[in-house]
Amino acid sequence: MKRIYYIFLAFIVFSSCKEKAKTEIKTETIAFSKEGELQVFRSESDSLLVHLDIEIADTDYETQTGLMYRESMEERQAMLFIFPNVAMHSFYMKNTQFPLDILFIDEHLTVASIQKNAQPLDERGLSSGVPVKYVLEINAGLSDKWQLQVGDSISYTK
Repeated sequence: MKRIYYIFLAFIVFSSCKEKAKTEIKTETIAFSKEGELQVFRSESDSLLVHLDIEIADTDYETQTGLMYRESMEERQAMLFIFPNVAMHSFYMKNTQFPLDILFIDEHLTVASIQKNAQPLDERGLSSGVPVKYVLEINAGLSDKWQLQVGDSISYTK
């Protein structure tokens, strides 16, 4: 009789553990949070190329996390990274689920270099190539669509 009891008890424990293993862990999607607006201007003519809503990354945590763990971003949304000092910066796409164009911007608010079509989840470093103070991330392909180029300038408000 004891043997049947232990077999029954083992079955209950196994079934209980099996049920717990099926429990799905749900994560919350990180939503875009508009914290400012940004305009990009053509260098030669000062004509407005595009107006964007921006989320600002200016703390250590925000600059390290960036757009990680997000599924997408609207066409007229972007993330602006603001660094305390002008320096060489390198970005990677670890835990970033959609492709990006990355604009590296100097302390005079001028586009210094562009990294097009950075691929999701790629952990290779993408260097600014020159010292910069700002980085703007937009959806991949938009720098070509909007004909953005080195020498264009930005202005932004928080």
